[in-house]
Amino acid sequence: MTQERVNFGSKLGMVLATAGSAVGLGNVWRFPYMVGENGGAAFILIYIMCIMLLGIPCMMSEFIIGRHGAANTARAYSRMDTHKAWHIVGLMGVITGFLITGYYAVVSGWCLQYIFASGVGELRGDPQYIASYFADFSASPLRPVFWTVVVFLLTHVIIVRGVRGGIEKASKALMPTLFLLLLVVVVCSCLLPGGAAGIEFLFKPDFSKVTGSVFLAAMGQAFYSLGLSMGCICTFASYFSRETNLLKSAVNIAVIDTIIAILAGLMIFPAAFSVGVSPDSGPSLIFITLPNVFQQAFAGVPLLGTVVAVMFYMLLSLAAITSLISLHEVSTAFLCEETRLDRKNAARLVTVVCSVIGTFCSLSLGDRAWLSMFGKTLFDWFDFVTGQLLLPFGGILTCIFMGWVVPRKLIKDEFTNWGTLSGTLFGVYLLLVRYFCPVCIMVIFLNQLGLLNIAF
Repeated sequence: MTQERVNFGSKLGMVLATAGSAVGLGNVWRFPYMVGENGGAAFILIYIMCIMLLGIPCMMSEFIIGRHGAANTARAYSRMDTHKAWHIVGLMGVITGFLITGYYAVVSGWCLQYIFASGVGELRGDPQYIASYFADFSASPLRPVFWTVVVFLLTHVIIVRGVRGGIEKASKALMPTLFLLLLVVVVCSCLLPGGAAGIEFLFKPDFSKVTGSVFLAAMGQAFYSLGLSMGCICTFASYFSRETNLLKSAVNIAVIDTIIAILAGLMIFPAAFSVGVSPDSGPSLIFITLPNVFQQAFAGVPLLGTVVAVMFYMLLSLAAITSLISLHEVSTAFLCEETRLDRKNAARLVTVVCSVIGTFCSLSLGDRAWLSMFGKTLFDWFDFVTGQLLLPFGGILTCIFMGWVVPRKLIKDEFTNWGTLSGTLFGVYLLLVRYFCPVCIMVIFLNQLGLLNIAF
């Protein structure tokens, strides 16, 4: 049953909602440890360059497809070209978003658990205790599943209220709250004794550490940080008005995304340096390293340490939920428009099925052999298939689609809002999408699969 298409009610709501789809754990969790592992400020400069040359053009492509198609991601692709085979690329985006929704909520649930654990003092102890706490919790058959379901229920309540009453309204509340919490924790972290060393690490480039692997890492982070090829950007663009300045919106969202990522670094590194913790702690940084960092850094005022830790995991949870909202909407919009389900029932079906997926992904982390295959847990397989196969493959096909298949006039009309906006950068955009972006994504793809080794 085809539903009446709605638009976002305001420019602010549109920007915050779309920025919320991009801002997630990739900014607050992945970006800081990537910076730590790849030389600090030099990595950030390369990352910003990659955002401009790779991220924004790819986002513009999804904006154009989504707004022109004014439909769910699968149908939007088919409306860009008469050859229905491209419908498969859009459908792949829907499937990718759906699969990510299932396991992303598991990590989101960990954030909720850590709010509770920080508040009641469960995260006090030596580093070995903190590490064993995370290992025991993530392998538990009950608590991670409980929090995964809670995350889905919170997301469901927002999604069933629709685009304006749910997604836009929630984004106007969640994104400023996330930003405010981030600023408070940043200030607390930067004022710690020895915190200046962390600030210097973040903003003083050391180009001697720049290698081919740093460029590859920056390209990969730029691509994944903006939530590209998941169906989210395309789906949200389908709710844009015909007057929306797509290029300006893409730049604004990229700037918000980057600022939040850099603030996350300002929040983490001064605290880490203040207690002598290495900035290259890797993926364990958030759930194993930082609880101990907060405990040591605020040892003189334990109550303040507890408050900072709670706020930190609250903003992590907000970042996770804003992304989960957009991921959920990809599948909900698809079901609404391609089946006879109304929005309420479509959202209910997505919530239930993804909760089941999340449950099994969570259980697979508990060393249950029946949920593992070829040395990988079910959780790892979802991460591998979506992150290392479907996302880059979808990104490459989208670039080929926009650069070589869709009529140039159609793209330019959308780019310039039918001649009412400047088209000065259109040629640059088309050049990047045709040549630079697909090559970069292919390099990311090959590197992730271990088929590429660049050193210089």
